[in-house]
Amino acid sequence: MKNNKPILLVEDDSVDAMTVRRALKDIHVLNRLDVVKNGEEAIEYLENGKESPCVILLDINMPRMNGIEFLKAARAQSLVERIPVVVLTTSKDDQDIIDSFKLCVAGYILKPVTYTEFIETVRTINLYWTLSELPH
Repeated sequence: MKNNKPILLVEDDSVDAMTVRRALKDIHVLNRLDVVKNGEEAIEYLENGKESPCVILLDINMPRMNGIEFLKAARAQSLVERIPVVVLTTSKDDQDIIDSFKLCVAGYILKPVTYTEFIETVRTINLYWTLSELPH
């Protein structure tokens, strides 16, 4: 990423979280990765955090508060007004995709099956946010 703000990963699966961490390291992204396990923890993080993340990588299927519920709550509280949210999920459900874009996500990406594909996906996300101009 082009700044040193943290990346927030909202992901309940510890293996997927480890895979994201490893992929970021492998492509030399130096931003700190903060991981929370569900939407409720993400809301807490955004409300109590001293530093806003530069991007949020959001899973959809999580316990307690899923990704769509998080987006609704975060948008209602203006917590993600200036933070790009990229859905990174296994859900191919059309309604999840529609609901995500209605809630202004910056992208909806299916988690790749192989690690090589995963690295390329994370590299693409990183390249896009490195080139994008974001509000201050």
